[in-house]
Amino acid sequence: MIDEAIVDFSSSSLMALNAILAVVMFSIAIDLKPSDFRALVRAPKPLIVGLVSQFLLLPALTFVLVILARPQASVALGLILVAACPGGNISNFITHRAGGNAALSVSMTAFATVGAIGLTPLNIAFWGSMYAPSAQILKATHVDPVSIAITVGLMLVLPLVLGVTLNARRPALTALLRGPLQWVSMGIFVAFILLALAANWDLFLAFAGGIAGLVIVHNALGFGGGFALATLAGLSPFDRRAITIETGIQNSGLGLVLIFGFFGGLGGMAIVAAFWGIWHAIAGLTLASIMGRTEARQ
Repeated sequence: MIDEAIVDFSSSSLMALNAILAVVMFSIAIDLKPSDFRALVRAPKPLIVGLVSQFLLLPALTFVLVILARPQASVALGLILVAACPGGNISNFITHRAGGNAALSVSMTAFATVGAIGLTPLNIAFWGSMYAPSAQILKATHVDPVSIAITVGLMLVLPLVLGVTLNARRPALTALLRGPLQWVSMGIFVAFILLALAANWDLFLAFAGGIAGLVIVHNALGFGGGFALATLAGLSPFDRRAITIETGIQNSGLGLVLIFGFFGGLGGMAIVAAFWGIWHAIAGLTLASIMGRTEARQ
């Protein structure tokens, strides 16, 4: 039973993942300047649409998928948890490759990261309790939303603040660090996920087949939902590409931190987040290569 399976993940591995995630967030933050935030305050519509897509639309679409597919409890809660996380750490790079508004993408990542302190635990608790099997897991684990909020703050918001501050005060230094740090941090993150999968390969092979289809559909709902909402809101193709990718690229690294930190590495949840971490990059880069063939009107 996947709901009873536990992924082997030591406390030292969790600490390493926390550190990697903080470095990845810092590498994104040094791309940001205070002026980026002020520009979006003056013209906030694309940002608001993007955050609604990220924190309201995607969790709602995830719940519909769960109700229709009726997966096992831990798988359902894994999908809900991933949907409750902010945008992923490679969304900015993929948006740039797609010819979308990279500045909007970076700012969405920043705002969503700050918003995740409250919205991520709220979405996990709300949507998880709406599906009876996953509600049982939430009750059994006694997850404290405040503890989740503190974890999100330390892993994401603190590196964000430090990165923006460094970029504002030492722009020459961040210009040197930006490219190498983003590639190195992403490489370490991907390697870490692959090593974790290798250590639990038998468990992954036993259950990944049934989970893969759900993750692929879930990811497609993210991209499709973001595109549809941005289109209905009348945004330009330039902004629409950014919102599409931001909604479909989720911070599965944060998802893994929460799963191992608060849910004891529950098998279905961990495999969902790990497969998401691989698949959304493949799907996002493929989508970017298609979008990037034509220039987006701003």
